Amino acid sequence: MKVLGIAGSPRRGGNTDLLLSEVMRGAASRGAEVKTIILNDLNIAPCQHCDACLEAGRCKVEDDMQMVYRELEWADRLVLASPIHFMGLTAQAKAMVDRCQALWVRKYILKTPPLGNRRERKGLFVSVGGRRVSNGFEPALATVKSLFKVLDITYAGELVFPGVDEKGEINKKPDALRQAFLAGQKLLD
Repeated sequence: MKVLGIAGSPRRGGNTDLLLSEVMRGAASRGAEVKTIILNDLNIAPCQHCDACLEAGRCKVEDDMQMVYRELEWADRLVLASPIHFMGLTAQAKAMVDRCQALWVRKYILKTPPLGNRRERKGLFVSVGGRRVSNGFEPALATVKSLFKVLDITYAGELVFPGVDEKGEINKKPDALRQAFLAGQKLLD
């Protein structure tokens, strides 16, 4: 089983990174091959809506997103981790999601598997948000669920923590890191 973690936070070693690390550790403890990519370290241009992908389901922009496409195809499980910024994903994560337009074209226009084959894939969303509101994750969840649907990834759930903002604050949430570790194990089921 291959598990891809996508770190969408611009802040290294922060709350989302800590949670993602534990999810990946949990998956590895069950024998999964794990890999994490850090979006902030990559050069991913925003989608230009040029419609070049309509020809063959391939984005014409040659940047690090080409590697992300390969990693998405490689993975059996996907863990997308992003803190909440203005009720949504970070700019880094949203740029990656938007660049999946080429994969949308594969599925809905070209009628081919968006990730190259039809094997079962599952995905998990991991997030923290500084605000303590009941609907603080809903806009981001809508985006993540839409992405997973386009990619034919079964939504396996989310691990979200409101009221977490300062770097390292997740360590003050009782059992949060343990929950993340267990979520990584469960994702392999």
